[in-house]
Amino acid sequence: MTDNPPTRCGVVAVLGAPNAGKSTLVNSLVGQKVAITSAKAQTTRARMLGIALHELADGTPVQMILVDTPGIFAPRRRLDRAMVSAAWEGAESADAVVLLVDPIKQRRHELEPLLETLAGRPERKILVLNKVDRAKKEPLLALAQELTGKVDFSEVFFVSALTGEGVPEMKETLAKLMPEGVWMYPEDQVSDASERLLAAEITREQLYKQLHEELPYDSAVRPEKYEHRKDGSVEIHQQIVVTRDNQRAIVLGKGGSKIKAIGEAARKELSEVLGVKVHLFLHVKVLENWAEDKELFEEIGLDWVR
Repeated sequence: MTDNPPTRCGVVAVLGAPNAGKSTLVNSLVGQKVAITSAKAQTTRARMLGIALHELADGTPVQMILVDTPGIFAPRRRLDRAMVSAAWEGAESADAVVLLVDPIKQRRHELEPLLETLAGRPERKILVLNKVDRAKKEPLLALAQELTGKVDFSEVFFVSALTGEGVPEMKETLAKLMPEGVWMYPEDQVSDASERLLAAEITREQLYKQLHEELPYDSAVRPEKYEHRKDGSVEIHQQIVVTRDNQRAIVLGKGGSKIKAIGEAARKELSEVLGVKVHLFLHVKVLENWAEDKELFEEIGLDWVR
């Protein structure tokens, strides 16, 4: 009888400027959707955990707790400060820190301060250049050389979080960096987000997808009710919060057409994610200073930062 190999478990923080592709990468590593993605910058707000499993060549099972952090940028409002705070909290005591860089839209004004801070941090650092399916090779290699000259990265990977190119090799390396230890979560759990919060995030993703540039970033989806019905289905009530009346009109659409389309798309995805029928009810509320509301902050998964 052979002994089972010891398990490994550790934390990987995924950092980067807004819109570098962090949520897409976390979803790719986990193997299913755990974080919302959008072409809009600063989509991720709260620090969310994705849980990825991997088996090393010697059969050692590894659990990696992937911290999908908000994009780090110069904060101006309370909401911004809370997001940046959540991002750095995600990096604390991580076994590895992944810096994800979009080589096409480098966002230098946000990338440079991030590099300066990372240079002085003790965690094992890995540089990942994303979107290799779209970037040209020579500038990509030059950028990698420049960034490794500023921070002591132990590894550099070239990946496409969207297509999965290069992701398995990166996942293998990350798994090897994880220390021996018992798993923190059950084998079938893929995220630490409650179903209630995940449901609100999925609706928020549809807001961004369907309204594009029409709706400013300062909107939120507030969970109100999440109830399991006797027939096994789930009833979900959510409040879409905007800051002005004209934004409310945009979300509603002509004759309520837009909010209906948002609700239908979110309901369909939620049914697939939860594996049950979903009854989703949405309404829009105007709250001019919702970003100063401590209770609302906590409801959408952010800490109150003064």
